[in-house]
Amino acid sequence: MSEGKKVRVWCDGCYDMVHFGHANSLRQAKALGDILVVGVHTDAEITKHKGPPVFTEEERYKMIRGIKWVDEVIEGAPYVTTLDTLDKNNCDFCVHGDDITTTADGIDTYHLVKEAKRYKEVSRTAGISTTDLVGRMLLMTRNHFRQGNEEYSIEKEGSSRMGQDHSARSPWTGCSQFLPTTQKIIQFSDGKAPKPDDTIVYVAGAFDLFHVGHLDFLEKAKEKGDYLIVGLHTDPVVNEYKGSNYPIMNLHERVLSVLACKHVNEVVIGAPYAVTKDLMEHFNVSVVCHGQTPIALGEGQIDPYAVPKMMGRFFLLDSGNPMTTEKIVDRIIKHRLEYEQRNTKKEKKELEAYEASQKLKLTQKSG
Repeated sequence: MSEGKKVRVWCDGCYDMVHFGHANSLRQAKALGDILVVGVHTDAEITKHKGPPVFTEEERYKMIRGIKWVDEVIEGAPYVTTLDTLDKNNCDFCVHGDDITTTADGIDTYHLVKEAKRYKEVSRTAGISTTDLVGRMLLMTRNHFRQGNEEYSIEKEGSSRMGQDHSARSPWTGCSQFLPTTQKIIQFSDGKAPKPDDTIVYVAGAFDLFHVGHLDFLEKAKEKGDYLIVGLHTDPVVNEYKGSNYPIMNLHERVLSVLACKHVNEVVIGAPYAVTKDLMEHFNVSVVCHGQTPIALGEGQIDPYAVPKMMGRFFLLDSGNPMTTEKIVDRIIKHRLEYEQRNTKKEKKELEAYEASQKLKLTQKSG
């Protein structure tokens, strides 16, 4: 390798319901080189090998472009990573997490690059996966599952308990409690303070199940200034204005999901529901924005944006994207059986692959 040549790193995947686990693997991959190229599979390929994705390929392409460590996105990347794919995109090697990914036929999707010694592995983020998030939504209370005047519980129908069952068998997609650390937050943070002459923009909300609607809104908000601060409400506050099933992701998970967005400079963890004068002065906020979702009144029926409105610093933004967290939940609920089958199939396939890898390790040790 000639001196001065930039190391190009390849990652690929479904990146369905992009979360901080995906972002963390991409952060680690970027640290192994200079330029991170990410291939994203099509809906057809994912459906064939795993089952139906929650998000469309166009939505998934956009979400990956929104992650701060990603330099290039390759649309419609093949499900099995080949040397030709790496060469065509001038990538030196491929990086993937330490979980096992297989085709519908049970073949390791990275076997070709592994054999060619052009494969590196990073640690998967424990306690989070798309399967887990889908499981959380499938297990939301039965109020979400009304048919006519009749209520029914998905648990009565023998649904998968992935997402809440701590004894779930899969070593990768079984739910485990995500344990946040200050180190993880530092890794995700830019660590850059605003410049003295920067126009500081502030937005606040739940940002639950961080999605393309959030991404487009934050991009519009960032255009209003130079430095974007996102205030994240605590779980009890979100629960109060969104209802008993929310938030689906806890505050710590939401912090990392938002910090991974390339438009965001800083996050206020557990921001007050009302945007006060003290808050605006403390962060030197010039602009406060809110999207098109309804604004719930705070304690004492007070408008949480009364202060920035009075100061002439409040803007309602239209991101042009109608996606909401509730719409994602609706997608899951409407296709409940398909996603339950997908989760069960993925768990079974991963367990088989894990057992096979453990047997191989034992054989190699005894040999």
